[in-house]
Amino acid sequence: MGDNTVQITDAQFSEEVLNSDVPVLVDFWAPWCGPCKMIAPVLEDVAEDYSDRLKVVKLNVDENQETAPKYNVRGIPTLLIVKGGEVIATKVGAVSKSQLVEFVESAIK
Repeated sequence: MGDNTVQITDAQFSEEVLNSDVPVLVDFWAPWCGPCKMIAPVLEDVAEDYSDRLKVVKLNVDENQETAPKYNVRGIPTLLIVKGGEVIATKVGAVSKSQLVEFVESAIK
């Protein structure tokens, strides 16, 4: 994991995500998930490219089992964009960098 993504826990979710001053991209993932590993470098790139206007956090669903059900996360990777404490966009499954950039751009305008 790079410098621009933050690993969070269920206990930190409210503070790091819901109370954030900037939009937050949440990656629900697990270490055994192949597609999660595939998109990790893409998330890093986007976290770096958007570091001035987007926070990227990762929540391991194996270690943190309270938050995912609250947001109807049934498959991983699931990406949520949370702005002002509200989920404004959701994407399930692995995405390319261009798809992720498009997803982020449409949500943080």
